[in-house]
Amino acid sequence: MTSQHPENRQIVIRPFQYRDLDAASWETESSTLWSKELEHVRQWYGLLKLLSLFPNPCQDDFRVYVAQWGQEILGALQVSPFNSTRSTWQINRVLVNMKATKPELVLRRKGIGSQLLRYCFESIWEARTWLLEVNVNEKKTLSLYRENGFQPLAQITYWRIPPEVLQQLAAEDRDLPNLLPVSNRDAQLLYQLDTVSMPPLLRQVFDRHIQDFKTGISGAIVAQLRQWLGRVKIVSGYVFEPQRKAAIGYFKLEMSKIGSRPHEAEIRVHPAYTWLYPKLFARMALVLQDVPPQSLTVASADYQPEREAYLEKLGGERMEHTLLMSRSVWHKLRESKSLDLHLSEVLQKLQPARTRTPLPTPMSLLKSRLEPNDNHNGHNSSYSSGEGSKSKDTPENSSNGHHG
Repeated sequence: MTSQHPENRQIVIRPFQYRDLDAASWETESSTLWSKELEHVRQWYGLLKLLSLFPNPCQDDFRVYVAQWGQEILGALQVSPFNSTRSTWQINRVLVNMKATKPELVLRRKGIGSQLLRYCFESIWEARTWLLEVNVNEKKTLSLYRENGFQPLAQITYWRIPPEVLQQLAAEDRDLPNLLPVSNRDAQLLYQLDTVSMPPLLRQVFDRHIQDFKTGISGAIVAQLRQWLGRVKIVSGYVFEPQRKAAIGYFKLEMSKIGSRPHEAEIRVHPAYTWLYPKLFARMALVLQDVPPQSLTVASADYQPEREAYLEKLGGERMEHTLLMSRSVWHKLRESKSLDLHLSEVLQKLQPARTRTPLPTPMSLLKSRLEPNDNHNGHNSSYSSGEGSKSKDTPENSSNGHHG
């Protein structure tokens, strides 16, 4: 059996397999995070593969596609659904094998990122919108996304609050009434808060629904397993406004139980209640006193000037600037609708002539409107309908005073 000539080989894009774990240890701009994730996948590959076979919260935790040329892996792309309806998907990372030094491999890997992106755009049909976040300093990656139709939505800044600042915040007396724990019953309130706390374009891209703020039985089990395996503790709460019957503030803390990594916080505040920022941060700092001291990381967007001003005043340190970008694939819906229209026309033409329903013409519509006015001498128009009309004296139309 003769081997195929290298020039005649084609680049094949396929799902990630176990044998790719060693081949995918590449030197990239995000090689550190990718290497850590590969080690995690190596430990739990069997479980992740099993969970990917049926619907569950972890089904797409490691959905990766690789581009292969011959025996060489040239690149990989990781994606995941962003919302519960799976209408918006996110690009987690695009990687290109920079270790390949052979001339033919260097030539083949050009455009690999674009090929991987286009493959996902065409194969994942349920995705109407694609979303991603890229560091503003990764010029090559940013250029790749722009070339493939991604447009900027917002600029995100990640902040680090030192442990000593958190201790000072915890010592302050910040009264925060109507602070309630989060449950599935509060999904409607949290959905409304999420809707009002972001610009319309961002809200349209995220396409979140009430279901995105609920946790099912399987989701709760998975969350508990993640907390146990990752040695983290999650605490969340929201502020309820009784007069408006609305949630006006929300926070979620992911705390490291052993202090091995920074704590992470997610926070949302109603635009009309930005005075809640000091109170919410003070409450989070108080909760963090139960775990080993570590810094706290939190994000802010350029459409949240009050949050950025408060973090600046608080003494937070800017860690990273990223760009939130999106790309729409609405044209697929338009193509599918036009395809249905053509199919209906074809099927109509394939029907036998005697069963095909004729299309009305302007002359036939005008005639049908004029016919009732042409009957005189007290005749009922319902008994004269053209050449197929029936007489009132026929047995079929005699009803003895009752209408059939």
